[in-house]
Amino acid sequence: MTRRSTFTDQSVTYGAIGATLAPDLLRYPPAGYRPSEDAVRLGSGLERFERAAEALMTWGIQRGSGFEVSDISTGTGAQYPGIVYDAEGAPLADQPAPRIEERFGADGTPYIAPGMTATLERKKRFGSEKTPVLIVYVIDEPQRLGFAYGTTADGPESGEESFIVEHRDDDTVWLTIRSIFATTGVTAPMQRKRRRELTRLELRALHPAGGV
Repeated sequence: MTRRSTFTDQSVTYGAIGATLAPDLLRYPPAGYRPSEDAVRLGSGLERFERAAEALMTWGIQRGSGFEVSDISTGTGAQYPGIVYDAEGAPLADQPAPRIEERFGADGTPYIAPGMTATLERKKRFGSEKTPVLIVYVIDEPQRLGFAYGTTADGPESGEESFIVEHRDDDTVWLTIRSIFATTGVTAPMQRKRRRELTRLELRALHPAGGV
């Protein structure tokens, strides 16, 4: 059974918290948001899955795609349970309990956990761009591990992005990235182009050929 927990110990800049879990996200995104879904095969086997999952849950995608991750702190606010759906898009009758156990990488780095906050900083040609984020949910299953964060401050983008590593029944290992972002103003076309370029970097961050 899926175990998922969602916390809102501070405000995010969008209303559709957990939208990246919706099976029909690409067909019916929240109004005003552009949805995206991309996947890449990372290899095969349990060892590849475990290695990719550990890197994912210790900010490996963000660091591997050029971000400096700072101001990491654990949230302590109220739980927001949300709704978990089955493969057909129907809400599960038995909704999962919150994920409460702490996990750590081999080097002692704490795994990303619900309610955690951080600042993602990426260098630009002139200066840098900082994006404060909140971990809005964590997926922790025997064959699926991942998380999503949402934006918590005004900026060029507003929305949510999820990263899930999956060990499928055919023994292959996949990374799936889903997002909903709203971009506004005269820079919106440029922001959308940068978002696609960033997604390509994120997809490569855990790949054996260029990542872990």
